[in-house]
Amino acid sequence: MKHRRWLMVTAAVLIALSAGLYAAHFAIFGDAHHIFIYLLGDIAFVPLEVLLVVLVIERLISRHERRKVLRKMNMLVGTFFSEVGTELLGKLTEGLANKAEVRPRIAVEPGWGTRQYRQALRSAGALKYRFDARSMDLAGLRDFLAGKRDILLLLLANPNLLEHDRFTDLLWAVFHLQEELSARQSLDGVPDSDADHLAGDIQRVYSRLTVEWLHYCGHLQVAYPYIFSIVARTHPLQDNPDPTVS
Repeated sequence: MKHRRWLMVTAAVLIALSAGLYAAHFAIFGDAHHIFIYLLGDIAFVPLEVLLVVLVIERLISRHERRKVLRKMNMLVGTFFSEVGTELLGKLTEGLANKAEVRPRIAVEPGWGTRQYRQALRSAGALKYRFDARSMDLAGLRDFLAGKRDILLLLLANPNLLEHDRFTDLLWAVFHLQEELSARQSLDGVPDSDADHLAGDIQRVYSRLTVEWLHYCGHLQVAYPYIFSIVARTHPLQDNPDPTVS
């Protein structure tokens, strides 16, 4: 309300000032014709000013701001994969029942281009990931995620994630899995119904994690090829990860 009143007062002062200046011009020169010629010319230019300011300059500013936000979001995604995501991808892949089918279709290679990433993303969205929680090291997974809870909380609290629903969904899925695992006193010999429920939670995380990881690798390959180089040599979806440059 105060803001609206301030705008109204400012507008009234500016209009009064303009009218006063035109009145002074007429009082000094007595030339109403000249005043109206320039007044009409100024009014005629207003739509062009609106076009220039609103549709061009504002769009350029918005694009610049969006690029800044995207840069910050990519930094958050990079932090996630450096601290949590890549290792989590490896741990979950170890428990993937159909890894022989999945890995060749989404394992990023150094020479990949746009076409390969597009195909891998289609595969990641269409593949059926099968997990058997009974064969997985659930206690180890629980301890790993519990140790990363603080950084996950910091990532979720970052306001820049409001622009990245896909990554936020991944973080919530990871949090849910961590809570499910931590809620159980023992993860040894869980009943079949419980194991199936945990397998569903793991599948939810993995399906989101692989998609986000592919986007992350594609971004690194373009923006930070030196970081992509080590990621491509050491990621856990290949048969023999090796940091050695061959």
